[in-house]
Amino acid sequence: MAQKSWHLNRRDLLKGAGIALALPSLHAMGATSALANVAKTETPKRMMIGYIAYGTYMPNGTSGIPRQRNSGEKTPHHDWSWWPCKDAGELTFNKSSQPFKELKDYVTYLRGLDHEGGWKMGGHSSGDVFATGADMTETQKTNSISIDQVAANMHGHKTRYSSLVLGTEGGTGSYGSSKTLSHRGPGRPIPSMHKPQEIFNRMFNPYSGKGVEQVRANLKRKASILDLMMDHSKSMNRRLGKEDQQKMDEYLQSIRAIEQRVERTSQWTHEPLPDVDTKGLNLEVAYNQAEEYIRCLYDLVYLAFVTDSTRYATLMLESEQSSTSEMWNYATYVLGYKGATHDIAHKRPADYSGQWDRWRAEQHAYFLKRLRDTPEDDGNMLDNTVVLWGSAHPHASHSTKNYPIHLAGGNNLGFKHGQLHDFIGDKKVPLANLFVSMLNAVDVPVEKFADSTGNMSQLMGS
Repeated sequence: MAQKSWHLNRRDLLKGAGIALALPSLHAMGATSALANVAKTETPKRMMIGYIAYGTYMPNGTSGIPRQRNSGEKTPHHDWSWWPCKDAGELTFNKSSQPFKELKDYVTYLRGLDHEGGWKMGGHSSGDVFATGADMTETQKTNSISIDQVAANMHGHKTRYSSLVLGTEGGTGSYGSSKTLSHRGPGRPIPSMHKPQEIFNRMFNPYSGKGVEQVRANLKRKASILDLMMDHSKSMNRRLGKEDQQKMDEYLQSIRAIEQRVERTSQWTHEPLPDVDTKGLNLEVAYNQAEEYIRCLYDLVYLAFVTDSTRYATLMLESEQSSTSEMWNYATYVLGYKGATHDIAHKRPADYSGQWDRWRAEQHAYFLKRLRDTPEDDGNMLDNTVVLWGSAHPHASHSTKNYPIHLAGGNNLGFKHGQLHDFIGDKKVPLANLFVSMLNAVDVPVEKFADSTGNMSQLMGS
Protein backbone atom coordinates (compact mmCIF):
# COMPACT_ATOMS: atom_id res chain seq x y z
CA MET A 1 0.00 0.00 0.00
CA ALA A 2 2.89 2.35 0.70
CA GLN A 3 3.97 2.28 -2.90
CA LYS A 4 0.45 3.18 -4.09
CA SER A 5 0.31 6.15 -1.73
CA TRP A 6 3.65 7.34 -3.07
CA HIS A 7 2.22 7.32 -6.60
CA LEU A 8 -0.77 9.38 -5.49
CA ASN A 9 1.49 11.88 -3.80
CA ARG A 10 3.68 12.03 -6.88
CA ARG A 11 0.74 12.78 -9.13
CA ASP A 12 -0.63 15.38 -6.73
CA LEU A 13 2.79 16.97 -6.62
CA LEU A 14 3.05 16.98 -10.40
CA LYS A 15 -0.35 18.57 -10.75
CA GLY A 16 0.55 21.27 -8.26
CA ALA A 17 3.85 21.96 -9.95
CA GLY A 18 2.54 21.72 -13.49
CA ILE A 19 -0.42 24.13 -13.35
CA ALA A 20 0.10 25.99 -16.61
CA LEU A 21 2.34 28.79 -15.33
CA ALA A 22 2.91 28.06 -11.65
CA LEU A 23 6.40 26.65 -12.17
CA PRO A 24 7.56 27.84 -15.57
CA SER A 25 10.33 26.31 -17.60
CA LEU A 26 13.07 28.83 -18.06
CA HIS A 27 16.63 28.97 -19.44
CA ALA A 28 18.19 25.53 -19.41
CA MET A 29 20.05 24.67 -16.23
CA GLY A 30 23.42 26.33 -16.33
CA ALA A 31 22.43 28.48 -19.31
CA THR A 32 24.98 31.09 -20.24
CA SER A 33 24.32 34.77 -20.81
CA ALA A 34 25.13 34.13 -24.48
CA LEU A 35 22.18 31.72 -24.72
CA ALA A 36 19.93 34.31 -23.09
CA ASN A 37 21.04 36.92 -25.63
CA VAL A 38 20.30 34.56 -28.54
CA ALA A 39 16.81 33.89 -27.15
CA LYS A 40 16.13 37.62 -26.94
CA THR A 41 17.37 38.53 -30.41
CA GLU A 42 16.02 35.68 -32.54
CA THR A 43 12.65 36.08 -34.22
CA PRO A 44 10.22 33.92 -32.22
CA LYS A 45 8.52 31.00 -33.96
CA ARG A 46 5.23 30.33 -32.21
CA MET A 47 2.46 27.76 -32.21
CA MET A 48 -1.11 27.89 -30.93
CA ILE A 49 -3.71 25.09 -30.75
CA GLY A 50 -7.35 26.11 -30.36
CA TYR A 51 -10.37 23.84 -29.88
CA ILE A 52 -14.12 24.34 -30.28
CA ALA A 53 -16.50 21.78 -28.79
CA TYR A 54 -19.54 19.95 -30.17
CA GLY A 55 -18.46 20.01 -33.78
CA THR A 56 -19.54 22.30 -36.60
CA TYR A 57 -22.34 22.50 -39.16
CA MET A 58 -21.66 20.46 -42.33
CA PRO A 59 -24.98 19.91 -44.16
CA ASN A 60 -23.44 18.94 -47.54
CA GLY A 61 -23.04 15.16 -47.76
CA THR A 62 -22.27 12.38 -45.30
CA SER A 63 -20.11 13.58 -42.41
CA GLY A 64 -19.88 16.93 -44.18
CA ILE A 65 -17.99 15.59 -47.22
CA PRO A 66 -19.68 16.79 -50.45
CA ARG A 67 -20.78 14.22 -52.99
CA GLN A 68 -18.41 13.79 -55.91
CA ARG A 69 -19.17 15.66 -59.12
CA ASN A 70 -19.64 12.43 -61.10
CA SER A 71 -22.69 11.64 -59.00
CA GLY A 72 -24.59 14.24 -61.00
CA GLU A 73 -25.24 16.31 -57.87
CA LYS A 74 -25.88 19.93 -58.86
CA THR A 75 -26.81 21.48 -55.52
CA PRO A 76 -24.78 24.55 -54.59
CA HIS A 77 -22.60 24.74 -51.53
CA HIS A 78 -24.58 25.54 -48.38
CA ASP A 79 -24.29 29.16 -47.23
CA TRP A 80 -23.95 28.09 -43.60
CA SER A 81 -21.65 25.09 -43.97
CA TRP A 82 -18.54 25.33 -41.82
CA TRP A 83 -16.53 24.60 -44.97
CA PRO A 84 -16.16 27.91 -46.83
CA CYS A 85 -16.58 26.41 -50.32
CA LYS A 86 -17.61 23.12 -51.92
CA ASP A 87 -14.58 22.08 -53.92
CA ALA A 88 -10.89 21.89 -53.15
CA GLY A 89 -8.86 24.75 -54.54
CA GLU A 90 -8.78 28.50 -54.05
CA LEU A 91 -10.85 29.70 -51.12
CA THR A 92 -14.12 31.51 -51.51
CA PHE A 93 -16.11 32.39 -48.41
CA ASN A 94 -19.72 31.69 -47.49
CA LYS A 95 -21.72 33.19 -44.62
CA SER A 96 -20.24 30.95 -41.94
CA SER A 97 -16.60 31.62 -42.89
CA GLN A 98 -17.01 35.31 -43.76
CA PRO A 99 -14.98 36.52 -40.73
CA PHE A 100 -11.86 35.06 -42.35
CA LYS A 101 -12.34 36.66 -45.78
CA GLU A 102 -9.88 39.50 -45.19
CA LEU A 103 -7.40 36.90 -43.87
CA LYS A 104 -7.51 34.80 -47.04
CA ASP A 105 -3.74 34.93 -47.53
CA TYR A 106 -3.29 33.61 -44.00
CA VAL A 107 -5.82 30.77 -43.74
CA THR A 108 -6.19 27.22 -45.05
CA TYR A 109 -9.01 24.68 -44.62
CA LEU A 110 -8.20 20.96 -44.56
CA ARG A 111 -11.00 18.42 -45.15
CA GLY A 112 -10.85 14.70 -44.41
CA LEU A 113 -8.32 14.73 -41.57
CA ASP A 114 -8.75 13.00 -38.21
CA HIS A 115 -7.00 10.85 -35.61
CA GLU A 116 -7.50 7.10 -35.97
CA GLY A 117 -6.97 6.91 -32.21
CA GLY A 118 -10.23 8.83 -31.75
CA TRP A 119 -12.40 6.73 -34.08
CA LYS A 120 -13.66 4.38 -31.35
CA MET A 121 -13.87 6.95 -28.57
CA GLY A 122 -17.17 8.54 -29.56
CA GLY A 123 -17.63 12.07 -30.83
CA HIS A 124 -17.58 13.86 -27.51
CA SER A 125 -14.72 11.82 -26.07
CA SER A 126 -12.43 12.15 -29.07
CA GLY A 127 -11.70 15.71 -28.03
CA ASP A 128 -9.36 14.19 -25.45
CA VAL A 129 -6.84 13.28 -28.14
CA PHE A 130 -7.20 16.30 -30.43
CA ALA A 131 -3.69 17.57 -29.65
CA THR A 132 -2.09 14.17 -28.95
CA GLY A 133 -3.39 11.66 -31.50
CA ALA A 134 -3.22 8.97 -28.80
CA ASP A 135 -4.99 5.63 -29.30
CA MET A 136 -6.38 4.99 -25.82
CA THR A 137 -8.98 2.47 -26.99
CA GLU A 138 -6.48 0.10 -28.59
CA THR A 139 -2.77 0.45 -27.86
CA GLN A 140 -2.28 3.05 -25.11
CA LYS A 141 -3.43 2.97 -21.50
CA THR A 142 -3.28 6.74 -21.07
CA ASN A 143 -3.07 9.86 -23.17
CA SER A 144 0.30 10.77 -24.66
CA ILE A 145 2.30 13.96 -25.12
CA SER A 146 0.58 16.83 -26.94
CA ILE A 147 2.08 18.70 -29.86
CA ASP A 148 2.63 21.92 -27.87
CA GLN A 149 4.61 20.08 -25.21
CA VAL A 150 6.85 18.43 -27.79
CA ALA A 151 7.79 21.95 -28.90
CA ALA A 152 8.05 23.22 -25.32
CA ASN A 153 10.42 20.42 -24.39
CA MET A 154 12.83 21.55 -27.09
CA HIS A 155 12.57 25.34 -26.99
CA GLY A 156 10.60 26.22 -23.84
CA HIS A 157 13.77 27.20 -21.99
CA LYS A 158 14.13 30.26 -24.24
CA THR A 159 11.18 32.06 -22.65
CA ARG A 160 10.02 32.74 -19.12
CA TYR A 161 7.26 30.14 -19.46
CA SER A 162 7.61 27.00 -21.52
CA SER A 163 3.92 27.02 -22.51
CA LEU A 164 0.55 28.54 -21.72
CA VAL A 165 -2.39 26.18 -21.14
CA LEU A 166 -5.86 27.75 -21.11
CA GLY A 167 -9.42 26.42 -21.19
CA THR A 168 -12.81 27.95 -20.51
CA GLU A 169 -13.54 25.45 -17.74
CA GLY A 170 -10.17 24.94 -16.10
CA GLY A 171 -8.50 21.83 -14.69
CA THR A 172 -7.88 18.52 -16.41
CA GLY A 173 -11.28 16.84 -16.47
CA SER A 174 -11.22 13.06 -16.77
CA TYR A 175 -11.07 10.32 -19.39
CA GLY A 176 -13.67 10.99 -22.05
CA SER A 177 -14.28 14.55 -20.86
CA SER A 178 -10.93 16.31 -20.87
CA LYS A 179 -10.84 20.02 -20.05
CA THR A 180 -7.31 20.56 -21.30
CA LEU A 181 -5.55 20.03 -24.63
CA SER A 182 -2.05 19.79 -23.15
CA HIS A 183 -0.30 16.69 -21.83
CA ARG A 184 3.30 16.32 -20.67
CA GLY A 185 3.30 12.64 -21.49
CA PRO A 186 1.56 9.38 -20.53
CA GLY A 187 -0.91 10.01 -17.72
CA ARG A 188 0.25 13.60 -17.14
CA PRO A 189 -2.38 16.12 -18.28
CA ILE A 190 -1.60 19.79 -17.64
CA PRO A 191 -4.49 21.60 -15.92
CA SER A 192 -5.86 24.45 -17.98
CA MET A 193 -6.35 27.89 -16.46
CA HIS A 194 -9.60 29.76 -16.98
CA LYS A 195 -9.63 32.77 -14.63
CA PRO A 196 -8.29 35.85 -16.46
CA GLN A 197 -6.97 37.68 -13.40
CA GLU A 198 -5.20 34.56 -12.16
CA ILE A 199 -3.69 33.92 -15.61
CA PHE A 200 -2.47 37.51 -15.84
CA ASN A 201 -0.96 37.46 -12.35
CA ARG A 202 0.91 34.24 -12.97
CA MET A 203 2.38 35.59 -16.18
CA PHE A 204 3.16 39.18 -15.27
CA ASN A 205 3.04 39.36 -11.46
CA PRO A 206 4.37 35.93 -10.43
CA TYR A 207 5.93 37.11 -7.19
CA SER A 208 2.58 38.21 -5.69
CA GLY A 209 4.02 41.28 -4.00
CA LYS A 210 6.99 39.45 -2.54
CA GLY A 211 10.49 40.81 -2.91
CA VAL A 212 12.81 39.05 -5.32
CA GLU A 213 15.15 38.01 -2.53
CA GLN A 214 12.25 36.43 -0.63
CA VAL A 215 11.20 34.56 -3.75
CA ARG A 216 14.73 33.27 -4.26
CA ALA A 217 14.91 32.15 -0.61
CA ASN A 218 11.63 30.24 -0.99
CA LEU A 219 12.88 28.58 -4.15
CA LYS A 220 16.09 27.59 -2.37
CA ARG A 221 14.06 25.95 0.43
CA LYS A 222 11.97 24.06 -2.16
CA ALA A 223 15.16 22.87 -3.84
CA SER A 224 16.49 21.59 -0.52
CA ILE A 225 13.28 19.68 0.19
CA LEU A 226 13.37 18.13 -3.27
CA ASP A 227 17.01 17.12 -2.71
CA LEU A 228 16.02 15.34 0.51
CA MET A 229 13.13 13.61 -1.29
CA MET A 230 15.49 12.50 -4.03
CA ASP A 231 18.09 11.12 -1.58
CA HIS A 232 15.46 9.31 0.48
CA SER A 233 13.82 7.80 -2.60
CA LYS A 234 17.12 6.61 -4.03
CA SER A 235 17.95 4.90 -0.74
CA MET A 236 14.54 3.22 -0.63
CA ASN A 237 14.79 2.20 -4.29
CA ARG A 238 17.69 -0.14 -3.54
CA ARG A 239 15.46 -2.20 -1.24
CA LEU A 240 12.61 -2.69 -3.73
CA GLY A 241 11.87 -5.46 -6.20
CA LYS A 242 12.31 -4.97 -9.93
CA GLU A 243 8.68 -4.01 -10.62
CA ASP A 244 8.59 -1.51 -7.78
CA GLN A 245 11.95 -0.11 -8.86
CA GLN A 246 10.46 0.74 -12.24
CA LYS A 247 7.67 2.64 -10.52
CA MET A 248 10.15 4.39 -8.26
CA ASP A 249 12.32 5.36 -11.25
CA GLU A 250 9.31 7.16 -12.71
CA TYR A 251 8.82 8.91 -9.38
CA LEU A 252 12.49 9.94 -9.27
CA GLN A 253 12.29 11.35 -12.77
CA SER A 254 9.29 13.41 -11.72
CA ILE A 255 11.14 14.83 -8.72
CA ARG A 256 14.11 15.68 -10.89
CA ALA A 257 11.87 17.43 -13.42
CA ILE A 258 10.42 19.61 -10.66
CA GLU A 259 13.94 20.31 -9.36
CA GLN A 260 14.91 21.60 -12.77
CA ARG A 261 11.86 23.85 -12.95
CA VAL A 262 12.65 25.31 -9.54
CA GLU A 263 16.25 25.97 -10.58
CA ARG A 264 15.16 27.57 -13.85
CA THR A 265 12.57 29.72 -12.08
CA SER A 266 15.29 30.94 -9.76
CA GLN A 267 17.42 31.93 -12.76
CA TRP A 268 14.56 33.95 -14.24
CA THR A 269 14.26 36.07 -11.09
CA HIS A 270 17.35 37.84 -12.43
CA GLU A 271 15.44 38.96 -15.55
CA PRO A 272 13.02 41.92 -15.40
CA LEU A 273 9.33 41.23 -15.88
CA PRO A 274 7.73 42.76 -18.99
CA ASP A 275 5.81 46.01 -18.62
CA VAL A 276 2.29 45.21 -19.84
CA ASP A 277 -0.42 47.70 -20.75
CA THR A 278 -3.75 46.38 -19.47
CA LYS A 279 -5.85 49.16 -20.99
CA GLY A 280 -9.05 47.67 -22.40
CA LEU A 281 -8.42 44.31 -20.73
CA ASN A 282 -11.23 43.35 -18.33
CA LEU A 283 -9.62 40.74 -16.10
CA GLU A 284 -12.75 40.59 -13.92
CA VAL A 285 -15.03 39.68 -16.82
CA ALA A 286 -17.84 37.31 -15.86
CA TYR A 287 -18.08 33.90 -17.53
CA ASN A 288 -21.59 34.66 -18.80
CA GLN A 289 -20.29 37.64 -20.79
CA ALA A 290 -19.60 35.29 -23.64
CA GLU A 291 -17.81 37.43 -26.21
CA GLU A 292 -15.83 39.54 -23.75
CA TYR A 293 -14.71 36.49 -21.80
CA ILE A 294 -13.58 34.51 -24.86
CA ARG A 295 -11.77 37.54 -26.27
CA CYS A 296 -10.09 38.14 -22.93
CA LEU A 297 -8.58 34.65 -23.07
CA TYR A 298 -7.41 35.31 -26.63
CA ASP A 299 -5.96 38.64 -25.47
CA LEU A 300 -3.98 36.87 -22.75
CA VAL A 301 -2.48 34.52 -25.34
CA TYR A 302 -1.64 37.57 -27.46
CA LEU A 303 0.06 39.29 -24.50
CA ALA A 304 2.06 36.14 -23.75
CA PHE A 305 3.23 36.06 -27.38
CA VAL A 306 3.90 39.78 -27.85
CA THR A 307 6.04 39.91 -24.68
CA ASP A 308 7.77 36.66 -25.70
CA SER A 309 6.78 35.21 -22.33
CA THR A 310 6.02 31.94 -24.13
CA ARG A 311 5.86 30.70 -27.71
CA TYR A 312 3.43 27.78 -27.32
CA ALA A 313 -0.19 27.94 -26.20
CA THR A 314 -3.36 25.87 -26.15
CA LEU A 315 -6.89 27.16 -25.68
CA MET A 316 -9.86 24.83 -25.20
CA LEU A 317 -13.04 26.81 -25.83
CA GLU A 318 -15.54 24.54 -24.09
CA SER A 319 -14.95 20.94 -23.29
CA GLU A 320 -17.07 18.20 -24.82
CA GLN A 321 -18.77 17.76 -21.45
CA SER A 322 -19.59 21.30 -20.34
CA SER A 323 -23.02 20.78 -18.75
CA THR A 324 -21.81 22.02 -15.36
CA SER A 325 -20.23 25.22 -16.70
CA GLU A 326 -21.48 28.56 -17.94
CA MET A 327 -20.36 27.58 -21.44
CA TRP A 328 -23.40 25.29 -21.65
CA ASN A 329 -25.55 28.40 -22.16
CA TYR A 330 -23.37 30.40 -24.52
CA ALA A 331 -25.58 29.90 -27.59
CA THR A 332 -28.46 31.28 -25.53
CA TYR A 333 -26.48 34.35 -24.51
CA VAL A 334 -25.15 34.96 -28.02
CA LEU A 335 -28.04 33.92 -30.29
CA GLY A 336 -31.06 33.61 -28.03
CA TYR A 337 -31.22 29.87 -28.73
CA LYS A 338 -33.74 28.18 -26.41
CA GLY A 339 -31.61 25.24 -25.36
CA ALA A 340 -28.13 24.26 -24.28
CA THR A 341 -25.24 24.91 -26.66
CA HIS A 342 -24.69 21.14 -26.78
CA ASP A 343 -28.17 20.68 -28.27
CA ILE A 344 -27.15 22.51 -31.45
CA ALA A 345 -24.80 19.61 -32.19
CA HIS A 346 -27.68 17.15 -32.11
CA LYS A 347 -30.72 19.06 -33.33
CA ARG A 348 -28.90 21.27 -35.86
CA PRO A 349 -31.62 23.96 -36.03
CA ALA A 350 -31.33 25.77 -39.37
CA ASP A 351 -31.68 29.22 -37.84
CA TYR A 352 -28.86 28.72 -35.32
CA SER A 353 -26.27 26.12 -36.40
CA GLY A 354 -24.37 28.15 -38.98
CA GLN A 355 -24.81 31.34 -37.00
CA TRP A 356 -23.21 29.68 -33.98
CA ASP A 357 -20.24 28.61 -36.09
CA ARG A 358 -19.92 32.13 -37.47
CA TRP A 359 -19.87 33.62 -33.97
CA ARG A 360 -17.07 31.27 -33.01
CA ALA A 361 -15.23 32.18 -36.23
CA GLU A 362 -15.54 35.88 -35.34
CA GLN A 363 -13.77 35.31 -32.03
CA HIS A 364 -10.94 33.37 -33.64
CA ALA A 365 -10.59 35.90 -36.46
CA TYR A 366 -10.31 38.62 -33.80
CA PHE A 367 -7.21 36.89 -32.41
CA LEU A 368 -5.67 36.27 -35.83
CA LYS A 369 -6.17 39.91 -36.81
CA ARG A 370 -4.45 41.09 -33.62
CA LEU A 371 -1.41 39.03 -34.58
CA ARG A 372 -1.57 40.21 -38.22
CA ASP A 373 -1.84 43.85 -37.20
CA THR A 374 1.21 43.70 -34.91
CA PRO A 375 4.44 44.46 -36.83
CA GLU A 376 7.38 42.13 -36.28
CA ASP A 377 10.66 42.38 -38.17
CA ASP A 378 9.80 42.69 -41.88
CA GLY A 379 6.30 41.27 -41.44
CA ASN A 380 3.88 40.73 -38.57
CA MET A 381 3.35 38.36 -35.66
CA LEU A 382 0.97 36.12 -37.59
CA ASP A 383 3.69 35.51 -40.17
CA ASN A 384 5.73 33.90 -37.39
CA THR A 385 2.88 32.09 -35.60
CA VAL A 386 1.17 28.93 -36.85
CA VAL A 387 -2.35 28.53 -35.44
CA LEU A 388 -4.40 25.32 -35.59
CA TRP A 389 -8.12 25.66 -34.84
CA GLY A 390 -10.79 22.98 -35.04
CA SER A 391 -12.81 20.24 -33.38
CA ALA A 392 -12.73 16.46 -33.05
CA HIS A 393 -16.02 15.69 -34.79
CA PRO A 394 -18.06 17.13 -37.65
CA HIS A 395 -21.71 17.90 -38.10
CA ALA A 396 -22.88 14.28 -37.69
CA SER A 397 -22.39 15.09 -34.05
CA HIS A 398 -21.08 11.77 -32.78
CA SER A 399 -18.93 11.03 -35.82
CA THR A 400 -15.20 10.90 -35.19
CA LYS A 401 -14.03 11.37 -38.77
CA ASN A 402 -13.44 14.39 -40.99
CA TYR A 403 -12.57 16.90 -38.28
CA PRO A 404 -13.20 20.57 -39.08
CA ILE A 405 -9.59 21.78 -39.40
CA HIS A 406 -8.49 25.37 -39.99
CA LEU A 407 -4.83 26.42 -40.18
CA ALA A 408 -3.61 30.01 -40.08
CA GLY A 409 -0.38 31.97 -40.11
CA GLY A 410 3.19 30.80 -40.22
CA ASN A 411 3.74 32.44 -43.63
CA ASN A 412 7.36 33.13 -42.69
CA LEU A 413 7.67 29.57 -41.37
CA GLY A 414 7.00 28.05 -44.77
CA PHE A 415 3.20 27.73 -44.93
CA LYS A 416 1.25 28.91 -47.95
CA HIS A 417 -2.45 29.65 -47.64
CA GLY A 418 -5.65 30.57 -49.46
CA GLN A 419 -6.75 27.01 -50.31
CA LEU A 420 -9.20 24.30 -49.28
CA HIS A 421 -7.34 20.98 -49.35
CA ASP A 422 -9.10 17.60 -49.59
CA PHE A 423 -7.62 14.50 -47.96
CA ILE A 424 -10.39 12.10 -48.94
CA GLY A 425 -10.37 8.63 -50.50
CA ASP A 426 -6.96 7.73 -51.91
CA LYS A 427 -5.63 11.08 -50.63
CA LYS A 428 -6.40 10.14 -47.02
CA VAL A 429 -3.62 10.83 -44.49
CA PRO A 430 -3.64 11.20 -40.69
CA LEU A 431 -4.12 14.57 -39.02
CA ALA A 432 -0.79 13.82 -37.31
CA ASN A 433 0.95 14.51 -40.63
CA LEU A 434 -0.05 18.14 -40.19
CA PHE A 435 1.42 18.04 -36.68
CA VAL A 436 4.77 16.91 -38.09
CA SER A 437 4.81 19.86 -40.49
CA MET A 438 3.82 22.29 -37.75
CA LEU A 439 6.58 21.06 -35.45
CA ASN A 440 9.17 21.21 -38.21
CA ALA A 441 8.06 24.78 -38.98
CA VAL A 442 8.89 25.90 -35.42
CA ASP A 443 12.31 24.21 -35.54
CA VAL A 444 11.34 20.97 -33.82
CA PRO A 445 12.84 18.42 -36.25
CA VAL A 446 10.58 15.41 -35.77
CA GLU A 447 9.90 12.77 -38.42
CA LYS A 448 7.06 11.10 -36.52
CA PHE A 449 4.14 12.12 -34.30
CA ALA A 450 1.47 9.66 -33.15
CA ASP A 451 0.26 7.73 -36.23
CA SER A 452 1.78 10.08 -38.82
CA THR A 453 2.95 8.69 -42.15
CA GLY A 454 4.94 11.73 -43.25
CA ASN A 455 4.46 15.48 -43.43
CA MET A 456 2.23 17.77 -45.49
CA SER A 457 4.56 19.22 -48.06
CA GLN A 458 1.59 20.39 -50.15
CA LEU A 459 0.92 23.10 -47.53
CA MET A 460 4.44 24.48 -47.71
CA GLY A 461 5.83 27.10 -50.05
CA SER A 462 8.66 26.42 -52.45
